[in-house]
Amino acid sequence: MSRAHEIRERYEQILGPAVLAHIEATVAAAPPPPPELIDELRRIFTRPAGEVSVTIPAPAAQAA
Repeated sequence: MSRAHEIRERYEQILGPAVLAHIEATVAAAPPPPPELIDELRRIFTRPAGEVSVTIPAPAAQAA
């Protein structure tokens, strides 16, 4: 049995089939997200900390 199937069965045990059917119907009726949202989410998921510096600082000089 796949992990996804196990999770689905667990949700069905907790919520019941009627609640899952309602959630699926609500999701199916939702409009698709606008392209701007997709772009913003893609940026967030690929660079969650924002732009990262590609320069590496030089090591500090060691005291003799």
